[in-house]
Amino acid sequence: MTVAKCYSKIGGDYENAISRFRSEALIKRFLPMFLNDPSFNELTEALEKGDVQPAFRAAHTLKGVSANLSLARLNAAAVEITEMLRAENLAEAKEYFPAVKEAYDITLEAIEQLTHEMP
Repeated sequence: MTVAKCYSKIGGDYENAISRFRSEALIKRFLPMFLNDPSFNELTEALEKGDVQPAFRAAHTLKGVSANLSLARLNAAAVEITEMLRAENLAEAKEYFPAVKEAYDITLEAIEQLTHEMP
């Protein structure tokens, strides 16, 4: 899979990523780091516990990471849940969480596939 195809699959903004990183080589260097980012798991755990502030911090981090990597679909979902948690609307955030999880799972799967195919 090419980097462009990976971004297409995940609803990312490939052109923005290229303008940000200046080369596919740098994208290939930084994109796999997303696989080790703990913010989604922290968000999941905090929502399960009903801890609004840790959930907010995790969502905010996920929002930043996804924006920096031009992962547009995931970023849009992270923005939404971050604002719900900023307003301390835990019930709404829990209800919206499946949309975040779906975007995250698609992103994770595509990046894993890309990294397995890289030399």
